[in-house]
Amino acid sequence: MKEISEIHLPDDVRYAQDHEWVRLEKDKIRVGLDDYAQDQLGDIVFVELPQVGDTFKQGEEFATVESVKAVCECYLPVSGKIIAVNTALEESPELVNDSPYGDGWFVEVNPGNLSEMENLMTHDACLEKLKGAE
Repeated sequence: MKEISEIHLPDDVRYAQDHEWVRLEKDKIRVGLDDYAQDQLGDIVFVELPQVGDTFKQGEEFATVESVKAVCECYLPVSGKIIAVNTALEESPELVNDSPYGDGWFVEVNPGNLSEMENLMTHDACLEKLKGAE
């Protein structure tokens, strides 16, 4: 497992308490699992994602990730409608380990309320939380 100093936390995303991330891209939000969570889970072997058109409220379970160590639920950091899912994860779930903020993204959301992003952590706040958990 990585040391906290080795965890990759990009500045252009916001982080949820449960280790999901969101990145605003024009009028949509891309969501995935952060580097810390994928590192803690180990080798990811299966990702169950919602269907395009599904709607969720902030904090509702929207995905399940299975690794060699555990199964964990993922909670949508912002309310909205799923407009795209990363179908590449069906055949290659290890993309979450290899590129959590790139090719390993989970879903794209048409956000219901962008102000919900203000409740999410910045890079610095997320790093402080991780350091406090050591």
